[in-house]
Amino acid sequence: MQANTDNEFQVGDKAVYPAQGVAEVVGIEEKDIAGNRQSFYVLRILDTDRKIMVPVKNADAVGLRQVISEQEIQEIFDILRERTIAFDNQTWNRRYRGFMDKIKTGSIYDVAEVLRDLYRLKTDKQLSFGERRMLDTARSLIVKEIAIAREQTEDDVKAEIEAIFFTN
Repeated sequence: MQANTDNEFQVGDKAVYPAQGVAEVVGIEEKDIAGNRQSFYVLRILDTDRKIMVPVKNADAVGLRQVISEQEIQEIFDILRERTIAFDNQTWNRRYRGFMDKIKTGSIYDVAEVLRDLYRLKTDKQLSFGERRMLDTARSLIVKEIAIAREQTEDDVKAEIEAIFFTN
């Protein structure tokens, strides 16, 4: 493994894979690819049980990262509490593409913005089917990661997030 990478994972570690959510590192395997020997993280996505292989040397490039800390959780809650959002009357499909781009970045902060914006939008108008699914996806990604980071149940985290929107 490379020593200069920020995110070195061991078997048993939890990691976050962009747009898929929290995964467990279930193995580190060596494979020959086009005559080159490479190490791969073997990840099991906790939500879907899907297995993904990520080259160790490309882990940062694909956005594989550590589970967030308590300080980062508080920053997420601050983003969710923000009231100012602007949509400039975009069509739903343009908004949808913008939200999808944010989710694909793998940044929990971008996902929190999507959750906040869709939740606020939902109070003003009916969401399209795609936007409702995206709201569920964003909520699920955030809830699962916070639940694992805090070792709480997903229901407790979901209730805490819902409370932010109801009191705000």
